[in-house]
Amino acid sequence: MSKIVLTRVDSRLIHGQVVTKWLQQSGANEILVVSDELEQDEFLQSIYLMAAPPGVEVIIKGMESVKTYWTEDAVVKSSKVLFLVPDLTTLKAAVEADIVTEGVQVGGLGGGPSRKNVTKNINLSEDDVAILEELISKNMNVYFQAIPEETPVPMQKLIEKYKSL
Repeated sequence: MSKIVLTRVDSRLIHGQVVTKWLQQSGANEILVVSDELEQDEFLQSIYLMAAPPGVEVIIKGMESVKTYWTEDAVVKSSKVLFLVPDLTTLKAAVEADIVTEGVQVGGLGGGPSRKNVTKNINLSEDDVAILEELISKNMNVYFQAIPEETPVPMQKLIEKYKSL
């Protein structure tokens, strides 16, 4: 059965840090990207597939199709999975589907309207804060860490900063 070795929320999905640092750090040999938008865009899929290093399988699914994949296909494999989602809403759905059950690394959430910057690469909205507080209340270890060399920062600290802005 496949096992998630790292769950990462990063709006950029597969990029240099993921490929060069987090794959090695986690020991993953498969990247499972969960994005409804990306599942529908074959051109962007081809770009993400090319970004992965040789020997690392990349699977791109939307939220509904990943549920089937995780309960049917992943159980017959023995992959070490780097589970990537672009946002906290998708993460919440993966938690509710019992796909993600352990720690969550937040590596990058982009800016936009009604979002506040709480640290480099992390911009939170009210909805994000509500999701994070819900995950933390379930005793999930949720933390920010951009690169392996940085010390993980508990998301509770960033939520407190958001509320003080």
